Amino acid sequence: MTFSRARRAALIVAAPSALALALAGCATPEVDGGDEAAGGQIIVGTTDAVTHLDPAGSYDNGSLTLHTQVFPYLVNTAPGSNEVVPDLAESAEFTSPNEYTVTLPEGLTWANGNDLTSSDVKFTFDRQLAIADPNGPSSLLFNLDSVETPDEQTVVFNLKSENDQTFPYVLTSFPGAIVDEESFSADSVTPDADIVDADAFGGPYAIESYTFNELVELVPNENYSGLVEAAQNDGVLINYYAESSNLKLAVQDGDVDVAYRSLSPSDVADLGTDESLAVHEGPGGEIRYIVFNFNTQPYGAATADADEEKALAVRQAVASLIDRESLSEQVYDGTYTPLYSFIPEGFAGATEPLKEMYGDGDGGPSAEAAEKALTDAGVETPVELALQYSPDHYGPNSADEYAQIEQQLEADGLFDVTLNGTEWVQYSDDRVADVYPAYQLGWFPDYSDADNYLTPFFLKENFLVNHYDNPEVNDLILQQASTPDAAEREALIGEIQEKVAQDLSTVPYLQGAQVAVAASDVEGIQLDASFKLRMSTIAR
Repeated sequence: MTFSRARRAALIVAAPSALALALAGCATPEVDGGDEAAGGQIIVGTTDAVTHLDPAGSYDNGSLTLHTQVFPYLVNTAPGSNEVVPDLAESAEFTSPNEYTVTLPEGLTWANGNDLTSSDVKFTFDRQLAIADPNGPSSLLFNLDSVETPDEQTVVFNLKSENDQTFPYVLTSFPGAIVDEESFSADSVTPDADIVDADAFGGPYAIESYTFNELVELVPNENYSGLVEAAQNDGVLINYYAESSNLKLAVQDGDVDVAYRSLSPSDVADLGTDESLAVHEGPGGEIRYIVFNFNTQPYGAATADADEEKALAVRQAVASLIDRESLSEQVYDGTYTPLYSFIPEGFAGATEPLKEMYGDGDGGPSAEAAEKALTDAGVETPVELALQYSPDHYGPNSADEYAQIEQQLEADGLFDVTLNGTEWVQYSDDRVADVYPAYQLGWFPDYSDADNYLTPFFLKENFLVNHYDNPEVNDLILQQASTPDAAEREALIGEIQEKVAQDLSTVPYLQGAQVAVAASDVEGIQLDASFKLRMSTIAR
C-alpha cells in the first residue's frame, strides 16, 4: 500500500497543550519510489556492534541503526526535521490528555506475509514492559499505563500522566520498533537467528542473510509502507569492522560506499582531503560521560565501608579533576567539545551547572577543589578507583581518552586508578550487573528533545541501572514531561540539571556531532535531528 503525499504532510495533533507539533500544510520530504531502481547495492561499513536484533534487548546505537532498516515505526521524525509525523500509521494524535490514538491503514503485512495489525502493536509494547531487559529501552515507557486495541486498525495508548510532551518522540525511538507477534517471544528476548528465520521484518528492508557483527545483507521489503516509500537502491550490505583503521581503508579503497561510525578525528580529516570522497556532517547530540555505580563505587552502599557522604565526595573530586579542554584538543582534535552539563548545548533548557560547581569554577580542572571535597568528607587518599571503558564501541580514541582521564585523576596523588577495557558485547552485560564501580558510556540521542538526556538516566528505574534514586529529581522529570508551557518546562529542566549536578550520578565531559564519509558519487545521505541513518534513501 502506498501512502499519499497529502497524508504524509498530515499533522500529528499534540496533547491539548503548547506542544503543537505544527505540521499542517507542511509537505514532508519523501523519496519517490517509482519503478526504477536508482543504482545497485550499497555497502555500508561501521564499527558499531549490534547487541541484539530484538528491540526489547538492546539500547545502543549499533542496534538502532539496524532496527531502523528492518522494523516499522508508527510515527517518525520527518527527514531533515525534528517534527514527528505518521510513518506506518495513517494518523496519530492525542484524543484526550491521557490517550494517544494511532490508526493503521488496512492491508498491512510483514515481509513473511503475516498480517500487521493493532494486535502486533499492543504485543510490542506489552512485551517491552514485561521483559524489561536491563539492556533494553523499556525505561523510556515509564509513562505508558496500558495499550488497548478497539479494532484491528486502532491502537490507544493510555498514559499515566497527562499532556506528555515526549511520548510521540518515544514512539520514534528504541521501544517504538513494532514486531511480529507470531515470531517474537512475549516474555523473553528472541534470538537473532529465530527472527531472521521467521522473516519477521516490516521496515524498508528484510534481512536476506545475517552473520552477527560481521555481515548483514538487506533486501528491499516489498510489503513495506511508510514515511520513505521505497528503497532507492537494490539492497544494502552492512560490513562490521573491529577497528576504525580498517574502516578507513575500506572507504578509501572503495570497498565500502559509506563509512558510518566511528572513524577517528584524524581519519576524518585525512579522508576529507580525498577528492573521491565526501564528508557528511549532521547536528550534534552525542555525549561522553562517566557513570558511577552507587552500590559498588568507593564507599558505595554495598561496600564494606559504605558512607554516602564519602561516596559523594569521591564523585565530586572526579568532577573537579576532569580536564575537558585537554580531552577535546589532545584526544579529539576539537571534533568533540567540552560539555559541562547533562544536556548538550543546542537543546532547549540546557544549562552548564558543572562549569561553576566543580573544578576552578570556570570550566577548568582544580586539584585544590578535589582535595577539599575529599578532606571535608574525611576520605583518605589516594582513593582506589576501578574505572572501566570499552575499546571497541566508542571509536578508536577511547583508549587514549581513558588513559588521559586516568592520568588526570592520578596527577596530584588523590586517586589510584585501575583502568581496564572490555569489549562491548561483554561490557553491556557487566555494567548492569554491578561489575563496574565507575565506567565509560556514550549517548547518541533517541530523539531531539532535552528529556532524552534526563528520563533514561535519572528516573529511579533507568537504563544505567546504577542505583541512583532521588525522589525529588524523579518527580521533577515526570513534571517537566507533562508541562505544556515551554518557558515553564525549560525552567524545570534547568532545575533538574542543578539537582543532578549536586548528586553526580554521571559526570559528562564531551559533546560530539554526527559524521559519515562516503564516495563522492553517493547521494541521499541524511544526517539530521532524527539521529538515524536511513539507508533506503542512499543511492549511487
